[in-house]
Amino acid sequence: MSRPAAASLPTGLGAIARQNGITFGAAVQSGLLATDADYAAAFRREASMVVPEWEGKWGALQPTEGEFDTAPLDGILAWAKAQERLVRGHALVWHQHLPAWAEEALGQGPERATSIMQAHIRRVLAHTRASIRDWDVVNEVIADPPGSDTPQAGDLELRDSPFLRALGPAYIDEALRMARRADPLLRLTLNEYGIEEDTPAAAEKRRRLLALVRDLLSRGVPLDAVGLQGHLQLAKPFRPEPLTALITALRQAGLSVLITEMDIRETADAPQELAARDALVNERAYAFVSTALAAGVRTVFTWGLSDRYSWLTTDPSVAMPAPRTHRGLPLDASFRRNAMWEALRRAFAGA
Repeated sequence: MSRPAAASLPTGLGAIARQNGITFGAAVQSGLLATDADYAAAFRREASMVVPEWEGKWGALQPTEGEFDTAPLDGILAWAKAQERLVRGHALVWHQHLPAWAEEALGQGPERATSIMQAHIRRVLAHTRASIRDWDVVNEVIADPPGSDTPQAGDLELRDSPFLRALGPAYIDEALRMARRADPLLRLTLNEYGIEEDTPAAAEKRRRLLALVRDLLSRGVPLDAVGLQGHLQLAKPFRPEPLTALITALRQAGLSVLITEMDIRETADAPQELAARDALVNERAYAFVSTALAAGVRTVFTWGLSDRYSWLTTDPSVAMPAPRTHRGLPLDASFRRNAMWEALRRAFAGA
């Protein structure tokens, strides 16, 4: 028997999660909200909160120095207001999606680097103050240790980025302080990936993350939350205990912990049968989310809703060999609820 279309199933993950004190949301694209009716309907049905997939990044907001283009982001904000949805922001300071002028400016000395970072943060937060109350202020600042997918050379514990080269480790302090001054009641989040699974590289990255967070807090640097991205890979093992220990340590430090970008990458040699593949995705998704919720996480985002528009499908570096595509989001390419949807439902209902 074929599955019923998702449109005929009114109760979405956002409502199920909310009934149990959890917020569920997903990354959204403004262009698709405006042009794909099925996409917009899926977000209305499933997500109680959204985050811009690219519209809040530096290159999208300030492609030319001093000339801000907020129209794509404003499209999301207007949609969310009309649908009574919350929005979180992503990402003020990140080493990727920087326009060429910003990369050049960051290489022109500490004073110039500080100036452009402050101008960007001030302008963006002034624009979103009435509509976004949580931003990923600094994104992916920890260096990938040996054994990671993209290990960094040398012994740096912080990522070798244009910001680090311009200002040293203090760029993290400065970004967080700038954000606090610009919007004193904003939740300031540090967002990171590659720390969720049971590998030596992930264990080392967890250690580095905790060391950084504890150092920031010990020096009075403002920080309210840590986002664990949750880009999971079935090729890597998972155990609840390391994730529980990390979340517990962060919460004991006084921080909230969010899952911010969850999706699941299958293995290249995944079984051919969809039922077998879905069983593996269901198992991993449930194990990860139920562990996070049990440890105190109350916000879960997936990086998109449908496999049709997932970066796991469109990015050649992570896509499965044709003709197969990853089934790593709650809705399949036809916007039907799949194994991950069911895993999230079970995790939220049991929280």
